[in-house]
Amino acid sequence: MRAVIRRNKALVCDEIAPPQPGPGQVLVKTLCCGICGSDLHALHSLDRMVALTRRAGGGVGGGLDPARDVVFGHEFCAEVIEYGPGDAQDARLKAGARVVSMPVIMDAQGFEAVGYSNRYPGGFADYMALMAPMLIEVPNGLSSAHAALTEPIAVGAHAVAQSALEQGSTALVIGCGPVGLAVIANLKARRAETGWGTIIAADFSARRRAAAAAMGADIVIDPGADDPHGKWAEFGVPDTPGAALLARLAGRTIARPVVFECVGAPGVLQTLIERAPPHAQILVAGVCMQSDQIEPSLAINKQLELKFVLGYSPEEFAHTLRDIAEGRIDVSPLITSTVGLDGVADAFAALANPDAEVKVMVAPSM
Repeated sequence: MRAVIRRNKALVCDEIAPPQPGPGQVLVKTLCCGICGSDLHALHSLDRMVALTRRAGGGVGGGLDPARDVVFGHEFCAEVIEYGPGDAQDARLKAGARVVSMPVIMDAQGFEAVGYSNRYPGGFADYMALMAPMLIEVPNGLSSAHAALTEPIAVGAHAVAQSALEQGSTALVIGCGPVGLAVIANLKARRAETGWGTIIAADFSARRRAAAAAMGADIVIDPGADDPHGKWAEFGVPDTPGAALLARLAGRTIARPVVFECVGAPGVLQTLIERAPPHAQILVAGVCMQSDQIEPSLAINKQLELKFVLGYSPEEFAHTLRDIAEGRIDVSPLITSTVGLDGVADAFAALANPDAEVKVMVAPSM
């Protein structure tokens, strides 16, 4: 089968053997797969990613050897082809069914992350092997491209679920790449039932700001022209410890503000600590792989909370697919291009420019 392979820190389109599904596994044909920001990082820094995973205690993907071939792609929609040995009679989904799945697979050697494995190719290939019990059928009428975005949108669902937002809270999303846009989409989708307030989004890229507005941000700010932290007072949020104390002495109830850090670059966290209002939660969803430096005393004086999040639960993944299928989340503003396997390397290069693309989808059959 054809696949786009990370080899010697470059992407090459080549022929590899198709996966052979084992017990409990299913062979699927890739219909569509998104290019994730983590894929862009992994192209040149996979060794660093693996090292940090191991330092954190290992886990899924911890056995990956960065020096060997890897086929990326973990945001996918696929078609069921055949079940592994002995499983066909118990098949829950028939051949031809369109499915999504969390990108995790298990065999006798343990867990592997589909798309970050030397043994299990991801969605930048004609075929994949997935776990049969983890397959979720795509509802009729939902396009394969939109279904493939279940995975990245679920990242935003988890970030919002883990936040300290409460009724009347103001949310500020820093960085409107795919992670920030997923957060915005989930903030909008949950607002009616939760009662939280204004969604502010900030990004230097005009294209990403437009996508943020389309995904549901109420106020969109260019940090090069305006201060995103200058809006707090407009929504009744005290912006200094003294003002917060006076407000509480006066008996005011202040809904907790939350800042979503969705950039993942050195220096951003320190800036947010300096500029966030007192008693805010800074929820870190952007993945910074470099060493960084903060001044804890500033956070202590403001009584800030720092919280770090990763991934999503199986329930959040399944609920996200329903949100997309039932129209609570419109993912169409995310997709800016679709390429075949031969176009993946160029798409990686284009995604380095935030004004060029937002989300590029890969359709192996193109």
